[in-house]
Amino acid sequence: MNIIFMGTPDFSVPTLQMLIDEGHNVLAVVTQPDRPKGRGNKVLMPPVKELALKYDLPVLQPERVKGNEEFLNHIKTLNPDVMVVVAYGQILPESVLEVPSLGCINIHGSLLPKYRGAAPIQWSILDEEKETGVTIMYMDKGMDTGDMLYKKSMPIDPSDTYESLHDKMKIVGAQALKEAMPMIEAGGKEREKQDDNQATYASMIQKALGEINWEKSNHEIDAKVRGLNPWPVAYTYYEGQPMKVWQTSMTNENTDYAPGTIIEVDKAGMHVQTGNGILIIEEIQAPNKKRMPVSEYIKGNSIEKGRLLGN
Repeated sequence: MNIIFMGTPDFSVPTLQMLIDEGHNVLAVVTQPDRPKGRGNKVLMPPVKELALKYDLPVLQPERVKGNEEFLNHIKTLNPDVMVVVAYGQILPESVLEVPSLGCINIHGSLLPKYRGAAPIQWSILDEEKETGVTIMYMDKGMDTGDMLYKKSMPIDPSDTYESLHDKMKIVGAQALKEAMPMIEAGGKEREKQDDNQATYASMIQKALGEINWEKSNHEIDAKVRGLNPWPVAYTYYEGQPMKVWQTSMTNENTDYAPGTIIEVDKAGMHVQTGNGILIIEEIQAPNKKRMPVSEYIKGNSIEKGRLLGN
């Protein structure tokens, strides 16, 4: 098939690689402009552009797609059968969605209609779901509201972080699209409408969401730590100073101490009473320090039993 691919981050790379490997004719790769990144503010190209250049594919990097007549006219001249969109990073206007003869296809990181929106992977962990997956869908002008063509589910492991689930899902997404390509080529007659009554929304993650409420159960707090790793990272306060919490585990024990109380500090970590159950904080990051196991941190810093975490 003649395909225009639109994607930007690492999540999009396996899908573009699959389309190349399967012998599809990738007419152009549309990605976000190169941006300054990191401490040195070095201008870096998106991961998708790196892959496209490796295969000498034409790359387009419009600042804005909406209202961009030059871009619209250019992709019309390419006459694509389909556009594949994976984490591109801009909302596409209807004028663009109407260009390919077989439609615009998106890989969404949830089993729609659950978790429409910007952060489905994080929220599936935060909500302690046991299963998630990807949906191959037709794009329309709404936010993840288009017809569904194909779904592929996958388990969420109890130890999964946002990063680990993201890295598994980008592979599953590419595989799901590979399996759906014959259906797309044949016109997608298997497509089905979403039940809007079953829809839930995965709003953008804000930094403030990271603050730990010790009244919650150890399960809920552990899910927060995993779902917000590596960004924005769950945090609490020790003696008024913010402390990032990178890794935790749980025990079913309870004590009579108030939620947030440090009841033990040992090689395993910091044992903290929650609203229900004990949470063991295993890895932390103090201000202006590297992240490190609690067992390392306490060699040069004191964490006192009996202290309350939080503001």
